[in-house]
Amino acid sequence: MSKHRTPQFSTFAPWGVWLLGSVLGSALSMAAQQPPGASTQTGPDSSVTRQSATPATNEGSAARFIGYATNPSIFFPDIATSPGPLTTGGKFKLFVNQSISPPYILVSGFSAAFDQARDVPKGYGQGWDAYGGRFGSNMARASSTSFFGTFLLASLLHEDPRFFPESKPSFGRSLKYSTQRIVLTRNDSGKDVFNTSGLLGPLASEALANVYLPTSEQTVGKTFTRFAVDLAWRVGGNMFKDYWPTFFRNMGLNRLKVIPDPGNAPRTRAKPTDH
Repeated sequence: MSKHRTPQFSTFAPWGVWLLGSVLGSALSMAAQQPPGASTQTGPDSSVTRQSATPATNEGSAARFIGYATNPSIFFPDIATSPGPLTTGGKFKLFVNQSISPPYILVSGFSAAFDQARDVPKGYGQGWDAYGGRFGSNMARASSTSFFGTFLLASLLHEDPRFFPESKPSFGRSLKYSTQRIVLTRNDSGKDVFNTSGLLGPLASEALANVYLPTSEQTVGKTFTRFAVDLAWRVGGNMFKDYWPTFFRNMGLNRLKVIPDPGNAPRTRAKPTDH
């Protein structure tokens, strides 16, 4: 009886090249259409960063959820560093920076090791080739999620894919806020809207993953299970990002300038209330 063999990491490369070519082709054509003069969020590899100091004028609940970092975070490049909207080119840069950020690599590696220990999915088997296949598929899913959600859909729908941390988060408020930002996001005008790009992005990524995942994973049930796990991971990631500027401040790492900057935060007379 012949055994079912699934593509390993070495044969995953052609799919990666094809996907990267498709991504870059779409991205560059959209980035070329961006309007001049709009603000962008500088990538983490920039040597000098200058952010706008113009206060935003938004009112309501969205205006409270601000804790700007003065420099972009290498670890979490999607932490907002300016109140202004991102251009299409800025969203593309954010997608690229996310795809190579440490959390994507670390989570993909840890998840691949955990799945390897449990021998799931069954089609990969064991050994370094199997681990490479699991790691490669995890990275592809994470990067395609960022492409669809952070760049493509966010650009088409004029939504802001960045995360705006609170200036003084508590655990309860942070958990509530981090969960809310799964279904709510800002649009380019600074108003809270339904997070269409943030929800359809990972769903589109998991649908695409059925092209290269083992046959046992290519079912509707498994696709939506992976989608639900992606959203759960995102809540946890949002909490890390909510505390990230506060962590730098409390550790006395002000010289790194990755701290909340109240000068950039919009003013509001309404006091935050917990519901």
